[in-house]
Amino acid sequence: MKCVFMCVILVIMGGSTWAQDTCSSSLSSLNVCTPFVVPGSTGNPSSDCCGALQSVSHDCLCSTLRIASRIPAQCNLPPFSCPN
Repeated sequence: MKCVFMCVILVIMGGSTWAQDTCSSSLSSLNVCTPFVVPGSTGNPSSDCCGALQSVSHDCLCSTLRIASRIPAQCNLPPFSCPN
């Protein structure tokens, strides 16, 4: 499921500019964090996950989250609401 989500994000973020390519590449490195973001996960993120997250620029991560939050509306679905 996480791989599918990352693939959607990579397709959305896809483009020919260097910044978009760099952002997409950085986001793909976050696959090492998969064990820590799936429901039911326990424990702390690995050092590989923390390093990958640190390498993603703030702008790239925020832009990706904004784009991901718009996907439900673009699919004619109600917005997602997540409890704290």
